[in-house]
Amino acid sequence: MESVKLRELRELNLLDKFLFDEAMEDRETYQMAVSILMENEVEFLEKPETEKELRVSSEIRQVRLDVVGMDKKGNIYYAEMQKRNTGNLIRRSRYYQAELDVSLLEPGSMDFNLLNDSLFIMIAPFDIFGRGLYRYTFEEVCRECPDLKLDDGAVRIFINTKGNNQEDFSQEFLNFMKYLENTTDENAEKSGSERIKKIHEKVCRIRKSEKAGIKYMQRWEELEYAKQDGREEGIKEGIKENALNTAKRMLEDGKLTMEKIAEYAGLSLDEVKRL
Repeated sequence: MESVKLRELRELNLLDKFLFDEAMEDRETYQMAVSILMENEVEFLEKPETEKELRVSSEIRQVRLDVVGMDKKGNIYYAEMQKRNTGNLIRRSRYYQAELDVSLLEPGSMDFNLLNDSLFIMIAPFDIFGRGLYRYTFEEVCRECPDLKLDDGAVRIFINTKGNNQEDFSQEFLNFMKYLENTTDENAEKSGSERIKKIHEKVCRIRKSEKAGIKYMQRWEELEYAKQDGREEGIKEGIKENALNTAKRMLEDGKLTMEKIAEYAGLSLDEVKRL
């Protein structure tokens, strides 16, 4: 089965999840990136966590967040790079933010005022909402009184690198959008931004790092194996479904016994009886 060709590490842009996670693992780099995106100075307390895994219960699916960091005010910033519009990103952001909120409280704690303010930032090279904006910021407000905010501390922000409302943003922000899409020496230099140049220095170190190169290869292989397993599982499910459909048609025809149908379709007698 043919697999997707591996792109070289030096060919990746910051819109690629691996490079984004590796770069943002550095506290100063993540701090500069978030400050540019928010157009507001943000200072993180410690090294961000990348690919942070959340599992609040063994019975609930595991959530993996790209990058999570906390600023000096205790606000939590978690960013996700998303290159593909899966059609469920808005509700996905709701789910991720809820899971992170649960993880912020100590087990058994009922003092919800201890919940940190949290900002979910999704960065994508497409416009989820189709309004042509670079940035969409959502906070809960009262429908009857639009000036009344819920003030629950939860904010969701969607960054669209292909916005067209340039007049609403700083030149540094606009240049960063270009740099995210095309992470080159030229775009870093042309930006005129010291922060973008410093981010690019980090990117260059990652691209030249043997350790990062090995990690990238391992990550790619893991994903390929997972895809292969998924395909094989899908093939098995397809074969099973075809067998059940065939058995159902045989039953409707009424010419064969259930035992013969089970034998010909490769099913158990109980499976045929349940049809």
